[in-house]
Order: sequence, then structure tokens, then C-alpha cells
Amino acid sequence: MRNFRDAKLMAKSLRAAMADRRVPLSHSETLEIVARQFGYDDWNVLAAKIDEAAPDAGADTAQDAVRLQMGIPIMRIFDEAKAKEFYLGFLGFEMDWDHRFAPSLPLYMQVSRSGLKLHLSEHHGDASPGSTVFVWMEGIDAYRAELIGKHYSYSRPGIHEDGPGGRTLEVPDPFGNRIRFCEKRS
Repeated sequence: MRNFRDAKLMAKSLRAAMADRRVPLSHSETLEIVARQFGYDDWNVLAAKIDEAAPDAGADTAQDAVRLQMGIPIMRIFDEAKAKEFYLGFLGFEMDWDHRFAPSLPLYMQVSRSGLKLHLSEHHGDASPGSTVFVWMEGIDAYRAELIGKHYSYSRPGIHEDGPGGRTLEVPDPFGNRIRFCEKRS
């Protein structure tokens, strides 16, 4: 799996793949796309982050150079309007960015709320429908009240007091995926 330090290679691979499909993209256009896929506004911001994270020249071992970042779950979706209604309208996430290789091709987008980022994809093979994402949180009662107050016809989630790790609010999306919001027991 490539990481953000390989962004230029990713842009080069993307450009080659799109050229094979007769979709001409410049190198700078692919750099901008890669930056957005990492959640940054543009290539300049991502390049600065790459420079910040460059491993120290004095690292003792190769293992010292490995720095894992927070993962971002990918959720499979099948309908853009329903996904936006659920994730943006009901759950209260904001859309950070979206991407399509062409107007008629599948959607890939990032949504976020309070530091949690999710990638939503219409691409076959990106994720399996029926996935579950476990999310630690604080303020579970307030979040449930917010959700119930929206009168969303397709979900009225309750809090399970005996969930693994704490009180759990499980919310299914329209595509068979589940998000388990969990607040640790005090």
C-alpha cells in the first residue's frame, strides 16, 4: 500500500492509467487529484506535509522510519443522492471533496465530522457492502438526540448499554453498512 510519500508515483500511475483509457490529464492535474484523495486542498499543501514527515537522516533502523497514520474506512455506496441524504443530512457529516474520472463514472468522496473521516465509493471492488465501522466517541446521548430530532424516516437508532467496550449507537446506512458509535464506560 502506498502512502502520501509516494504521491508523485501515484500521480504518475494515475496519469498512465487514464491515458490508457484515452482520458488526457496533465501531471499537475493528477498531482491535484492525489492531494484531494489524501484530504488536502491542493498539491502544495500535500507537498508541505510530505516534507514535514520526511524521516530523520539519523534513523537507526528502517522500522524507525515507518509512521502509520489513522486509517480511513471505505464504505461502498450505490446511490449518490441516498448517500448524501444519509451521511450529510442525517449523520451531519460534511463533504470534504468528491472525485470522478469522468462525468459518467462512479463517485468517490470523503465526508468528515469531528475528526472522523470516511470514504464513500461507488467503485466496484473498493469495499464490500455490509461492512461495519467501529468509532470511539464522546457525547453519545447528545448525538442520538440529534439523530432522532431529524425525523429521518429510515432510522431511529437506540443506544445499547452492553456493547463491547461501552454504550453503543449502531446506525445502518442505506447500503447495508453499519457504523457503531461507542462511548467508553466511565
